[in-house]
Amino acid sequence: MLEELEELTGPGKERVHVSLSGIQTAKSKKQRSGPAVNVLVNPRFLIYVSCALSIWGERMWHFAISVFLIELYGHNLLLTAVFGLVVAGSVLLFGAFIGDWIDRKPRNKVAHASLFIQNSSVTACCIVLMLVFSYKTEIEHIWHGWLTVFCYAVVIILADLANLASTALTITIQKDWIVVITGENRSHLAGMNATVRRMDQIINIFAPLSVGQVMTWASNVVGCGFILGWNLISLLVEFIFLSKVYQMVPELAIKPQRPVGEHYIERQLELLNVQGDLPICSAAGDFTIAPSIPRDSLDEPPKNTDPIPEHSSAMCACLLKVRRMLHICTDGWKSYYRQSVFLAGLGLAFLYTTVLGFDCITTGYAYTQGISGSLLSILMAVSAISGLMGTFLFTWLRRHYGLVVTGIISSCLHVCCLMLCVFSVFAPGSPFELSIFSAIMGVNSSVNMDQLEQSQLHFFPPHGNINQPILPDRSSIHWTNNTVLLENIRTGDQPNSYISIILLFSGVILARIGLWSFDLTVTQLLQENIPESERGVVNGVQSSMNYLMDLVHFIMVILAPQPQQFGLLVIISMLFVIAGHTMYFFYTRKYGAKGKQ
Repeated sequence: MLEELEELTGPGKERVHVSLSGIQTAKSKKQRSGPAVNVLVNPRFLIYVSCALSIWGERMWHFAISVFLIELYGHNLLLTAVFGLVVAGSVLLFGAFIGDWIDRKPRNKVAHASLFIQNSSVTACCIVLMLVFSYKTEIEHIWHGWLTVFCYAVVIILADLANLASTALTITIQKDWIVVITGENRSHLAGMNATVRRMDQIINIFAPLSVGQVMTWASNVVGCGFILGWNLISLLVEFIFLSKVYQMVPELAIKPQRPVGEHYIERQLELLNVQGDLPICSAAGDFTIAPSIPRDSLDEPPKNTDPIPEHSSAMCACLLKVRRMLHICTDGWKSYYRQSVFLAGLGLAFLYTTVLGFDCITTGYAYTQGISGSLLSILMAVSAISGLMGTFLFTWLRRHYGLVVTGIISSCLHVCCLMLCVFSVFAPGSPFELSIFSAIMGVNSSVNMDQLEQSQLHFFPPHGNINQPILPDRSSIHWTNNTVLLENIRTGDQPNSYISIILLFSGVILARIGLWSFDLTVTQLLQENIPESERGVVNGVQSSMNYLMDLVHFIMVILAPQPQQFGLLVIISMLFVIAGHTMYFFYTRKYGAKGKQ
């Protein structure tokens, strides 16, 4: 990474076309300072440190909040399920609004506001959790238990607010700032994307481990205090580093205006109407083609001017605000659809509808097949190494074959590796049974339900499949840190053969090489092809799409929660993966010639 930081410009086909950039400022001081100091004041290094601190805090918090919610509700997954639905639904609804806000505001204000809201929300949530854990018995007897319900609601709302702020910060730094810092040098952009993803993979192993040890050897209250202290320190360091980067790279202060959109005049009218500067117009045409008023009529006193009731004007202002919000939302989705990389982004979103990852669903299935927790931990570590290999593969392929071809190769590698998972459904040791679906459809229900009860290894709790907090604006498709949510699940009988489970996890682990390489490919395509004035809103809608497809995958598991039905989920997941990569192939056929450079 140090070599990459020092290699700001060099011989080759790609050069940085940035005038008066902070990178050139750092290079001008190279003769007066040593290499180590030169690296420490480099914008890239400051961005890396800021991202590492942010990712570490997020990973700790995502792991801990799942455990805390289970502890609060008496080892029940209901609160975790509600939290997962609230998080997914909020990003789905507000993704376009977050992106529109990012595009309209200065970059430094967006980054600082997102950082402050995220860390302060987590800090406030930790304080509430510490009070609840410390005085849980007393709180349960106040207001006939309604104070406990209120505390649960506060925790979920604050955690959801932190997630929304984290989404905004991720879009701002990883989708916008990095592009501006690297200028037109696509190699440096690919290198920064890959480095951030490598840090994410490594931190994904050690961050939950650190807070998990604190919670295990001390208590949940101490764990909350540990996260609280980390967020306060991280807030200060990240604020300083991001401010320094903003000063070193003057281009970050230059933000192009968004093009006049379909509802631009209407939005301006609504803003003026809310302030009471103009009479309310029913449409934009009333403003643009309104007849001119003769000068003489201005001197005459107004006739029949009845005052507008205050409650009526307030209602009109409220309706106008709602209308403006709907316009922002629809304009954001239309802007996303108009992008040349629409099919590539939609294909990436389809990859979220899968059970073929190290989430709580797959690990729960492994528990029923006799796989121990220690072995699962080892497999997760191997899977992280596989993800790191995918980032190195991406940089090598992009350098030799171009970005679009890299996506094609990564897609083929991903699908080929996941075919092992499909083979595992029909391999010896698989609990997959077609007869279970006739019982669900009501065919010979009385006989089939008896067979189902006899052959059932384990029945998952009805809410146990939406138990993980889900955040794909960081481009993280498969979560690996929620096995603790399944600690109360009994392991089933030992299978007759381990061939099926070996094929399943071999496919999942090997597929992560192609998965992360493809993810980085689409990420850079979005960065390079989305206009700078629309990066926020388009990436916000992309986050909404990711959450939507992730919700579909949880709904599938709710409808088929049995271990015997897991094979069907594998096949459906494979169909979604193939559909996603097919969309990318259509994109390459239509726009591939532009991206082979």
